[in-house]
Amino acid sequence: MQVLQELAAKNGPLCVGLDTDPSYIPENIIKQYESAPAAVLAYNKEIINRVAADKTACCFKVQIAYYEAMGLEGLKVYAQTLKLVRESGLIAISDIKRGDIGATSQAYARAHFTGDFETDIITINPYMGFDTLQPYTKYAEPGNGGKGAFVLLCTSNPGMTDIEHQELKAGGLLLERVGDEIARIGNDFAQQYPDQTCGIFGAVVGATQVADARYLRDKYKDTFFLIPGYGAQGGDAAICKTLLEKAGGTVNSSRGILCAWKKNAELEGKIAAGTLTMDDITGAAAKAAFDSKVDLTK
Repeated sequence: MQVLQELAAKNGPLCVGLDTDPSYIPENIIKQYESAPAAVLAYNKEIINRVAADKTACCFKVQIAYYEAMGLEGLKVYAQTLKLVRESGLIAISDIKRGDIGATSQAYARAHFTGDFETDIITINPYMGFDTLQPYTKYAEPGNGGKGAFVLLCTSNPGMTDIEHQELKAGGLLLERVGDEIARIGNDFAQQYPDQTCGIFGAVVGATQVADARYLRDKYKDTFFLIPGYGAQGGDAAICKTLLEKAGGTVNSSRGILCAWKKNAELEGKIAAGTLTMDDITGAAAKAAFDSKVDLTK
């Protein structure tokens, strides 16, 4: 988490989401590869290389669902994509949203912090209880991998109010109870490792909830945020900039970058003719990443 915080300060706060569905790639390009998953891997590789070279982002977020949907070959692409991200020098966030008890959480932690699916940071769903977070903490220790996790706090979907905004009998909102626990774990970690400036757990805070942004940023000033919802989901740079204050954060954009070629006026002719190349669509993605960085830092 601390490395990500430092990279966000250096490269800018953009997180490129590699939620790469085959439908995001033009059909004529898909046909040039032996399979749709192979085309996805080629697309991911080119985007990773371009973004890393341009230093327009601090991390990539890889949503596992898109790869699971492609079957066994898709999971191989998922593993290879994570490896490419980590080799690029940027941080790999695996968006897996795991949340289960005891031995099951231990298995999830082992599966995603070691072995074929090894990543740097994962996302966790805390709603089965805070004991579900504990198995992940040992992997965050500097001598045991130095991994991290983002815990769901205030998500970007409209239905977040169904649960996250519910008032507790003891007072306050459910999301505040979650945020307080994230902060407590971070403070405990800081006491053990005073040279670390960032807690082991960050928080997922969506850029679509205008009313929550100022309050949550001020309340959890030492917590690093993963900020979804920017771009295609309607979150704007102004909300993001509020959430990027204090401890900072990283702002995810997925479809806005992956599908940028669809809105690129310079490619209209090739789109109509069905002659787009991999260089065309990855170039559009790289430009969209650069434009997003400018939008978030100006």
